[in-house]
Amino acid sequence: MAFRRYRFSTRSDAEFTKTLRKRVDAYFKEHGMSRHANAVMILKTIFVFTLAFGPLVVMLTGVVENMWALFGMWAAMAIGMAAIGTSVMHDALHGSYSKNPVINKILGGSINLLGASGKMWHIQHNVLHHSFTNMHDSDEDINGPAILRFHPHQERMKIHKYQHLYAWFLYGLSTLMWITTKDFTALFRYKNLGLLKNGKDFKNALTEVVIWKFVYYGYILVLPLIFIPAPWWAILLMFVTMHFIMGFALSVVFQTAHVIPTTEMPEGNQEGKMERNWHVHQLLTTANFSQTRKFGGKLVTWFTGGLNYQVEHHLFPNICHIHYPKIAPIVKATAEEFKIPYYDSGSLMDAVRCHASMLRRLGRVDQPAV
Repeated sequence: MAFRRYRFSTRSDAEFTKTLRKRVDAYFKEHGMSRHANAVMILKTIFVFTLAFGPLVVMLTGVVENMWALFGMWAAMAIGMAAIGTSVMHDALHGSYSKNPVINKILGGSINLLGASGKMWHIQHNVLHHSFTNMHDSDEDINGPAILRFHPHQERMKIHKYQHLYAWFLYGLSTLMWITTKDFTALFRYKNLGLLKNGKDFKNALTEVVIWKFVYYGYILVLPLIFIPAPWWAILLMFVTMHFIMGFALSVVFQTAHVIPTTEMPEGNQEGKMERNWHVHQLLTTANFSQTRKFGGKLVTWFTGGLNYQVEHHLFPNICHIHYPKIAPIVKATAEEFKIPYYDSGSLMDAVRCHASMLRRLGRVDQPAV
């Protein structure tokens, strides 16, 4: 991907941005609340870490030996690790978990325990995705493998005609790519793009990636192969199954928020200038789902770390996700007042159907209307 920087307007929609910030600030001030994690978030953090690593401790101590029970343990780990990724790690790397940068750094570093590099994630997600959402030559979240087409300005190949069918399987492989090749290829690409400061920064990042890979494979594969009373091939199968569940869940959460028919895929002019400001750009390129207060909606919000409120997250990444359901009505009302779209796909299944529809359209038309 050839990286291109864009400059958003500072004059367009300035009153909307000012009003929105003022109203959200007023909400926290009126309720005497911090923008960061509260007691509920701390309890959630303890729970997801226990869910992610507790089953491994149980298996390594030989408490569970039944093959089906072992598979269940690895599946539980997948759910816990995905929840760490969407909730704790994600908030911490955005600096929204705590006002203390040390706590954010420690909790953000949990991504390394999940097999991926925190530094590479920061560049791909915080720097590129959040800055240039849905812009095909800058946002790496919509630049997957060549057999997936997420943007109308990407080259369309014959195989893309079927991507709405096979994409879901590839989503399940996404975290397996993170723990094997993706961090290394990203490291060299970011160096060439100038997104790493200097040669020393690159060497430090490479050393960090290598060390954490050894740590990850050591506790997640070597120890189980030694201590869990199961054939080696079964443990490898359980390991792959865990990552398939985790990769599928994480990919669906992120892709259904951006690659759907209603969200825009904007392009800047030849000089890289955008007509709208950054906040409006986020509203145009992002959609929420499953915002209902019923049990199903609350469960989705819990598991996704509030990323079903993706609009609020993109507008206020410095606010802990535990507060998104409360500030969402403020954001929606302000957007409607200024006649700016506020996209909501409906339920989780509605969002999945929207994403599938967009994949199908992108696979059959060179530049579909979005």
